Amino acid sequence: MSQINQEIGKKIRIFRKMRNLTLDELALKIYKSKSTISKYEKGEITIDIETLYDIADALMINVEQLLYVENNIPLSSQSLQIPSFFDGISQFYSYLYDGRSQQLIRCVFDVLFEAKTNQFKVMMYMNFKDFNSYQNCENTYWGYMEHFDALTNIILTNQDSPMEKASVQILASYLDNDTKYGLFNGFSSRPMMPVAAKMLFSKKKLKEDQNLIQLLKISKEDIRLLKLYNMMSVI
Repeated sequence: MSQINQEIGKKIRIFRKMRNLTLDELALKIYKSKSTISKYEKGEITIDIETLYDIADALMINVEQLLYVENNIPLSSQSLQIPSFFDGISQFYSYLYDGRSQQLIRCVFDVLFEAKTNQFKVMMYMNFKDFNSYQNCENTYWGYMEHFDALTNIILTNQDSPMEKASVQILASYLDNDTKYGLFNGFSSRPMMPVAAKMLFSKKKLKEDQNLIQLLKISKEDIRLLKLYNMMSVI
């Protein structure tokens, strides 16, 4: 039983439960037996490529979300011009504060592969309860992260509601800080309205306490700049 099979099986189980599908229901969708699906999820048998695509289609996800990438192995870059903040990592974290529910929202970004020079395909998993199953989240986004000299842009599409196109701008990602602020722009469904929020990025999980919440709340200085520029800005 290989680690790769186990990790892929774990992801299949997480996404199946997120879609509220039983083993029988998933088996019916891909024309396999219930026992075969169970063995897939336990990592007891290797899944062929065609079946992996069938499972991804049945779960309404991108097939890359099922693939296994070791988080401590950096993805290679064709250009070797990755900004210092993102250099050597294939996963990073972000946080924002939702004033509607007065809750801290945690996110995980998985960097899947380099699509072209300095542009990487990414998945963002937003608002989950457990880091061990972060794919089981409220909102999943797929998109591309692109690096420039002074700016990193992340352009995202909501996987379950494609009308929502979100984006993140991170200034000076070439500086190797432990954390980095970005501006998240998206669409709220409760109530329905465009939104922009401060988002704090980190290479490691952060301690989720009042200090972190305070960093994410809109400050007096933020309000001063908002009035001055007549726009939301994060520096």
